[in-house]
Amino acid sequence: APPHALSLEELAAQLRHHRVTSLWLTAALFEQMALHQGEALAGVRQVLAGGDVLPAARVLEHLARIPEGTTFLNGYGPTENTTFSATFTLSRDSVVEGPVPIGRPLSNSTVYVLDARLHPVPVGVAGEVYVGGQGLAWGYLHRPDLTAERFVPHPFASSPGERLYRTGDKARWREDGTLDFLGRVDFQVKVRGFRIEPGEIEAALRSATGV
Repeated sequence: APPHALSLEELAAQLRHHRVTSLWLTAALFEQMALHQGEALAGVRQVLAGGDVLPAARVLEHLARIPEGTTFLNGYGPTENTTFSATFTLSRDSVVEGPVPIGRPLSNSTVYVLDARLHPVPVGVAGEVYVGGQGLAWGYLHRPDLTAERFVPHPFASSPGERLYRTGDKARWREDGTLDFLGRVDFQVKVRGFRIEPGEIEAALRSATGV
């Protein structure tokens, strides 16, 4: 049969047939699997989801199904820092009150929450997320203007030439050292894990004849 996108039922069957132990899903696909194929998903020893805000209700339902020793991870990070910069690990006994935290930085990654003057904000205060580390991209191909705008000099660098990526995301540190995601500082939205820039759509429409 020619390749095709798996239905939720087909994906669940594959998880069972191959006894999958580790699975990465976009937030949107996790939500659909938790709603419609929850038992199959609960049989996976480690599930990692990200790319958008996770629905806390679906996470709680998933945690209630999984056995001891099984973990669920909420992954956060932009493609510009090799996709994940921070994760938050949950288990069957985890308590989730409100939005699911995005966790702590991974090894060899750094996460800062800064104000408009690139100063760290206190715990509990919202700021913009800047990420860096060994996974940071060099920049955007043939886009030096955008590279200069988003990849900024590291204000706390231990060696010359280090940079941080300005994500455009808002977050705050919690007392326990984990991060809460608070949305965007601009108008970017996510659709099934894909970034959508309304400003770019508006610019394209304005340049079209007859608009």
